Amino acid sequence: MYKRINFILKLLIKANQNYFSKSQLFYIVENADWSIKHDGEMITSCLKDSIVSSISITHYGIRNSIVHYGSIGIFLGQDKIKLPHKSNKIIVTWFHIVPNDQRVKLLPEAIKHVDIWHTSCQSTKNKMIELGIPKDKIIVVPLGVDLNYFKPAICKENIKEELNIPKDKIIIGSFQKDGNGWGEGLEPKLIKGPDIFCEVVEKLAKKYDIFVLLTGPARGYVKQRLEKAEIPYKHEFFDNPNDVSKYFQAIDLYMVTSREEGGPKAILESLASGVPLISTKVGMAPDIIEDGKNGFLVDIEDIDNLYSKACEIIDNQDLQNSFISNGLKTIKKYDWSNISSQYYKNLYKELL
Repeated sequence: MYKRINFILKLLIKANQNYFSKSQLFYIVENADWSIKHDGEMITSCLKDSIVSSISITHYGIRNSIVHYGSIGIFLGQDKIKLPHKSNKIIVTWFHIVPNDQRVKLLPEAIKHVDIWHTSCQSTKNKMIELGIPKDKIIVVPLGVDLNYFKPAICKENIKEELNIPKDKIIIGSFQKDGNGWGEGLEPKLIKGPDIFCEVVEKLAKKYDIFVLLTGPARGYVKQRLEKAEIPYKHEFFDNPNDVSKYFQAIDLYMVTSREEGGPKAILESLASGVPLISTKVGMAPDIIEDGKNGFLVDIEDIDNLYSKACEIIDNQDLQNSFISNGLKTIKKYDWSNISSQYYKNLYKELL
């Protein structure tokens, strides 16, 4: 049995070599992580005229190419480094650093093999430097957004009617995965701040007639909190990340309440969709949001300030319009076509 499995494995590796023999870049993803997979699809499709590239779920069989691991978890296991063949150049993306991450112990060895470390925000770069990764090996290139999908609604009322959500309530959006695991998500993933989000909307519900629109997997914790507080909501889940674009067009306010982030993409998607935005000072938010100009920035876990800023937006139509107008100006440079060019210029071109 062992010999047969080994024989089949060799055939698969050989097939992989033959099939991808012309590729210069392989973006490595995990099947379960639709977000990372979507990043890879956008990058490789936008760069088709600059570099021959492919998406792959494995580095096995790849030779003489650039192997870009789309997230740290694909490259570092709990106890070992998942190295490709030595003929390849290695890029590793690390979006955010989890507290007490046991994989950090592998960094001294990993640093010897990685040609370029990539992250999406300055705050993560600073933390990577603190962990001993050489500053000159870390490149910051932000995430992008597809402006063909994410754009302001022509008529928000029609979108609300199509999605069967109330027209006479303030619609607050939360589009993410914030439960542990891929099941119901009753145990909160605290770095995503679902407890903070619920605290804020519970306070808002005492002053305003609100409705919460949810998307994403593992939202059980948030749904239970909303039901207990008797706050109406709707929850949907999509296989294609771009399908959430219509839901952004239906909302009046988006809140990022995370404690740790590499993105989140919702910041870009809110700005592109003409949605007023409040975010904690995580991930790309301080790099993109100019506090009071195209959104609000608040300190992590500052529930009172999140609440007061939300009230300020809800009560001030001029402020809403200003945030929307300035956000639409900001977002133009974050279209995936522009961001992918930065990937090529700052990451891939250096290693070809």
